[in-house]
Amino acid sequence: MDEQCHAALKCIAGENNGISHDGSCRITPEAASEVELLDAYSRAVITVVETVGPAVVGITVRKSANANAPEQQGAGSGVIIAPDGYILTNDHVVQDSDAIWVTLQDGRSFEATPVGTDPATDLAVLRANGSGFPYATLGNSSALKAGQLVIAIGNPLGFQSTVSTGVVSALGRALRSREGRLIENIIQHTAPLNPGNSGGPLVDSRGRVVGVNTAIIVMAQGIGFAIPADTARWVVSQLLTHGRVRRGSLGLAAQQLPLNRQLARFYHLHNNNAVEVVAVNKPGPAHKAGIRERDLIVSINGHAVESVDDIHRLLSEWPIGQSMPLFIIRGKEKLEFEVVPAEAI
Repeated sequence: MDEQCHAALKCIAGENNGISHDGSCRITPEAASEVELLDAYSRAVITVVETVGPAVVGITVRKSANANAPEQQGAGSGVIIAPDGYILTNDHVVQDSDAIWVTLQDGRSFEATPVGTDPATDLAVLRANGSGFPYATLGNSSALKAGQLVIAIGNPLGFQSTVSTGVVSALGRALRSREGRLIENIIQHTAPLNPGNSGGPLVDSRGRVVGVNTAIIVMAQGIGFAIPADTARWVVSQLLTHGRVRRGSLGLAAQQLPLNRQLARFYHLHNNNAVEVVAVNKPGPAHKAGIRERDLIVSINGHAVESVDDIHRLLSEWPIGQSMPLFIIRGKEKLEFEVVPAEAI
């Protein structure tokens, strides 16, 4: 191999690069600009990892043995959100655990206790037994844009402090929790996730936690999901204040049903569907208000209702114990009721 070939192997590969007449590397301004961009990208990621990485923990849980199964261990990730050891993670990481340990990036390990969990959003808060911990800040997930750089930090497959990068693919996705409730405004992104990433932070280029990684689609590539930081902030405040997330309940069971078009036109409704009451709990809020089985709920507080998810969404934003106006179709009549939601048990 001649000297010019050796020189070429030392050059940065690229169309705009070449070899000068003396065999030395020649990098054109266009190639230099690309290198600068890559360096800026790398610097952004490195800065975020150095800032947030120490606050990311590995979580190990132990679940007791029963008559039919041996003792089990599980693993996941979490992020410290306060210096006194409060940790945000997924509910499914710590569910049914008898003992929980968290391991910091520097190798220190602490026992942790659950503060509260919320299966409806797959979030949980733990507290490590210690103080003076490094911590990360929750950002504003509503300001995210599709295409924005995001960084996932966690412990996939047991490999501690693993970093992966991607972009926000889409916003406003929805996923079902294990208990069937719809989790809305989910962030879809391309940062690679694997088992063990669950509960770890999704971070923006300024080092703010904008999501909590929660799920991947098996066999899919580049599709990950995170609970938005805005949802996490509300859940954390509820768990720290009440030890649980307080949600309103009407005390009924219901299902979606197509709405008769003639009735919809007669009452100037924009609904394609209504929510049929199939059971009323006694003496729950709906029963006290006079709602009956087979009533069709068409709106709550002026908002059209077409699914059970719509009811859950409106109840999550409504103060418990405050009267809520609710319109139904009973037979061919449109009736208004005042229902006072109670706390869901």
